Amino acid sequence: MSQTTTTFVPGLEDVVAAQTRLSSVDGQAGQLIIAGFPVEELASQATFEETVYLLWHDALPTAEQLAAFTQSLAAQHTLPRATLALLEAATRQKAPVMDTLRMAAATLSLRAEGEAPSADPRRDALGLVARFPTIVAAYWRLLHGEKPLVPHPRLGHAANYLYMLFGKVPSAERTRGMETYLNTIVDHGLNASTFTARVIISTQSDLVSAIVGALGALKGPLHGGAPGPALDMVFEIGEAANAEPYLRRKLEQGERLMGFGHRVYKVRDPRAEVLSAAAERLYRSDGDMGLYHLARQVEQTAVALLAEYKPGRNLQTNVEFYTALLLHGLGFSTALFTPTFAIGRVVGWIAHCFEQQALNRLIRPQSVYVGAKDRRWIPLAQR
Repeated sequence: MSQTTTTFVPGLEDVVAAQTRLSSVDGQAGQLIIAGFPVEELASQATFEETVYLLWHDALPTAEQLAAFTQSLAAQHTLPRATLALLEAATRQKAPVMDTLRMAAATLSLRAEGEAPSADPRRDALGLVARFPTIVAAYWRLLHGEKPLVPHPRLGHAANYLYMLFGKVPSAERTRGMETYLNTIVDHGLNASTFTARVIISTQSDLVSAIVGALGALKGPLHGGAPGPALDMVFEIGEAANAEPYLRRKLEQGERLMGFGHRVYKVRDPRAEVLSAAAERLYRSDGDMGLYHLARQVEQTAVALLAEYKPGRNLQTNVEFYTALLLHGLGFSTALFTPTFAIGRVVGWIAHCFEQQALNRLIRPQSVYVGAKDRRWIPLAQR
């Protein structure tokens, strides 16, 4: 039997592996459509609950549907006892937050005390989305010697996350900043973590396993781990006059400028546009506008120098740069940046799992063998 001819594509670049209604990424035009809406329109206006409903139901909810959905999501905040025990054990080890979220997510297939088994995968999905912020906030407070907080009964998903982290009801401006961020990063094509989730669920594994796998992919610095270094760079520069010599030195040493360049976008990342505007609104109402202006100067200088040192590469600002600035303005430590990304992206992961389950087709690509073919076995005594 002849072997099927295959072409090796490193990184699967430009290989189409799925059809989706969830998001459309146009890297040349700098356009991101989420469930039919330009990200600029959806992110700044929708509540996070509306965005979750939209991705899972392919329609915006009515007022009655939104109220019921919000209530269903809030009802799932309670963590199973096993999850709480794991958080306490991780605290004693001072495990990184992303490692702890990955481990804690794996316990969510266990039911909370008194909770009946569920035959509805959407109930399991609600539990994952609802409990991610509870896990991260509870663990962060435990790490800092503080008692975890019970979710506030009158706050929405985004506001509750801020409340459980920082211990006070957030302002409308801070809540809007948090919701805008979560909406902006909720889905983005067939990225590494989303592809991981689809591969796992295609084997007819369970939803929790698919999400744990996606978290493992997100941990990598080439995917979700770069916003912290982007902010560190701005702080190291310190003032606008230092931007050019600092960045030029990095480029001459062959170092990468974190927060710039993207595998898909050849123009400015549209999510950077949204988060830049959100950061400016937040900093004007409750923040350090000097830091915001410094970040804008660093961005402009970096883009100009990248064009000089890497002509034709079209290395522009990506989502990481203004993610760092916005989350810092909301009071987040850099250790929380990637876990907070996961709190938004888990919604997209689940939506992709639903799509993959509907297709019911195992993802099984081929490989090209490049090893030897003429070896003969040598007994151990003769080696």
